[in-house]
Amino acid sequence: MPDSNPFHGITDLFTEFSRIRETGVFGRDAGPGDRLRTHASAWVPPTDIFVQGNRLVIRIELAGVDPEEIDLRFTNGVLTVSGTRNKDFGPGDDTPAFYVRERFYGEFRRSITLPEGTHRDQIQAGFDDGLVEIVVQGVSEQEESSRIQLRDRSGGATSRTVS
Repeated sequence: MPDSNPFHGITDLFTEFSRIRETGVFGRDAGPGDRLRTHASAWVPPTDIFVQGNRLVIRIELAGVDPEEIDLRFTNGVLTVSGTRNKDFGPGDDTPAFYVRERFYGEFRRSITLPEGTHRDQIQAGFDDGLVEIVVQGVSEQEESSRIQLRDRSGGATSRTVS
């Protein structure tokens, strides 16, 4: 599933222009399932991220997605989960008439920055019942953030006026 198209940014730009045109012409935006998904407009699946002991656990809900359609990549400290949820409405050629449509179809993408120093061999992934579970072993607790003092260089007076 690697993508070697150098024109994705341009393709995505034209897709966005098309969406804006559709909104202007028809007075509405396409529903969530009707829109053509691209790398720029891919839907983002619901995700839980938590630490359990020295393991970072990432659970991504991908109900209805074929495991063969899921691509996991780890590059420069960023884990990216992408793929496609295909429209499969069962037997027959008729397109269903929806009363409610809340699920997204087409391309999805989720990128997660992993803790500094994470290596590929620490990452394991599995798929069960529509849930992708990624476990990063050996992750220690992150140190607490510390506040950085903001120095006021204005001397207390301001030259800006509020109107």
